[in-house]
This record gives sequence, C-alpha cells and structure tokens, in this order.
Amino acid sequence: MDRAYAEPLDVRTVAEVAYISEAHFSRSFRAVFGETPHRYLQRRRVERSMFLLRETDRSVTDICFDVGFMSLGTFSRTFREIIGETPSSYREGHGPMVPPNCVQMWAMRPRVAAGAGTAANSTTQSSSFGEATLAAAH
Repeated sequence: MDRAYAEPLDVRTVAEVAYISEAHFSRSFRAVFGETPHRYLQRRRVERSMFLLRETDRSVTDICFDVGFMSLGTFSRTFREIIGETPSSYREGHGPMVPPNCVQMWAMRPRVAAGAGTAANSTTQSSSFGEATLAAAH
C-alpha cells in the first residue's frame, strides 16, 4: 500500500495474497496499525500531498488526483481532518523543507580527488581537516 498509494485500495486482493478473509485482514491491520486499511491509505496520500504542496507549484487539484483521491472535495475534507487546515492554507504556511545546518555544511565541504593528480583514480572524497592540504602537497 505504501508504494501504490495512488491506486485504488482493494482489500479483497490484499487479503487473498495473505490467504485470509477480508474481515480478518481488516481486524488484524487495525490491531497492528491502529487504523483501518482505508484510513491508513488516506493518511499516506495526505502525507504525499503535503510534500507536493510544499515542494512544487502544481495546483491543488492536480495534486489531489496524482495522490489517488477521486474528488477534490473528499481530498480537501480528508486533508483538513488529518492536518487541521486546508491544502491551500497548508501551502501558504509551509515552504520547501530546508535541510538541517549540519547537512548543508557537509554538502558544501570541498571535495578532493582521491589520489590527487592521478588520472587512474578520479573519484572524489569529502575533505576533512588537513586532507586538502596533504593532497595538494603530493
């Protein structure tokens, strides 16, 4: 269900794969995850839509259908029930995710070629204190 969140939920097929009845599957699923398979799938769809609302400029309607909802009204109602605000207000109040400072610093570290200067080994490594100086000296 996590990979195919945009596809319609077919509890019967999932239960058949597990060789159990639909009712037993639904009860077991709820006991393990604390919610029904349908609600779990809705939550996964809303989580994916949250990412798309933050990171893209696509319309709310396009996002609604891309994550698997069949109606904009159902999407908006479900989004509000789970998140506490409408998709449009969520987009306005939440910009793109910014990685933590430590990740940004790691990504901006200078890169030094391993075996500096040799054409045979052209892979790069992240520099640590003193490595760049040592590589340049060789």
